Amino acid sequence: MKPIVPALLAMGMLAASHAVLAQSWSRVADASLARQEIYPTVLDDKIYVAGGILSAAPGLSDLFESYDAQANRWIKLAPLPEARHHIALAAAGGRIYGIGGFSGAIPDWRAHASVFVYDPKTDRWSSGPSLPQARAEGVVASVEGKIYFIGGRIPTSPEASHISEHADTNRAEALDPRTGLWSRIADAPSARNSAAGAVIDNRIYVVGGRRMVAQADGRSRPVNVATLEVYDPASDRWETRSPMPLAQGGLAAAAHGGKLYVFGGEQFVPHAKVFAESWVYDPASDRWSALPAMPTPRHGHGAAVVGNRVYLMGGGEKVGVAASAAHEALALPAD
Repeated sequence: MKPIVPALLAMGMLAASHAVLAQSWSRVADASLARQEIYPTVLDDKIYVAGGILSAAPGLSDLFESYDAQANRWIKLAPLPEARHHIALAAAGGRIYGIGGFSGAIPDWRAHASVFVYDPKTDRWSSGPSLPQARAEGVVASVEGKIYFIGGRIPTSPEASHISEHADTNRAEALDPRTGLWSRIADAPSARNSAAGAVIDNRIYVVGGRRMVAQADGRSRPVNVATLEVYDPASDRWETRSPMPLAQGGLAAAAHGGKLYVFGGEQFVPHAKVFAESWVYDPASDRWSALPAMPTPRHGHGAAVVGNRVYLMGGGEKVGVAASAAHEALALPAD
């Protein structure tokens, strides 16, 4: 007689595999504007998206809108006080914070320290506590009422106004909206930009991205990284976990059911490519598994979870500045 336990374990593994394979993509209502380099947030089961890069002049947007997943429709809201791209959104205390970002069309980018605060009850923006350092392309997350800004790019001089005049940073800070004060926290182990992040069990997971690396010809080029680092606000400590199976920069991430979901991105070195690859990471086992590939490969897109679906909106379907209005959803296992 064959052992029963191994057989049951095999059946369980097969069932888990089938569950992953059963996850499917669907197309939902496209956004009203094709844009990329967006960092959405969720508040009261609605997805909010602000600013972004446009394919045509003027090259950036002040559009602010929400997506109602239940009604499958987008709603235009009060525009940003200033047009920005790479402006990161975070929800705290019933309001939405738009943090940092760049102004200007490529290549004339200027990073900002300004913070805008949106009140959904009045559909109005106000000024919030500015960042201590102008910054963009970092990971922003909310944990227990505080907002965290990790990594990204900072100006190399007060006059920096070109994309090449910004440097990767591992700087990390936290904002307490109740006091209006930013404070330094433990810097991330790695300096990088265009990473993605999500919160699981009050810990911030920062994954992928890229960093500027000098090449053989002396020029610096963006090189992707696969690194996964986890920050625990309770202990103010970082931990490095298993890296992604592929190094993907300009990717999007979201958390659901205690797992980290990661999608798409682009690379410049050794050759230009936009990724369709998608992954799920299980912190309990420290392992990555493949998900069904994105129907529309993209980078600079946003990811957000409502219910048991993760929504991917906007981005670029080609390397560089090429905005898309695509909006797709992946069904996830129920909590």
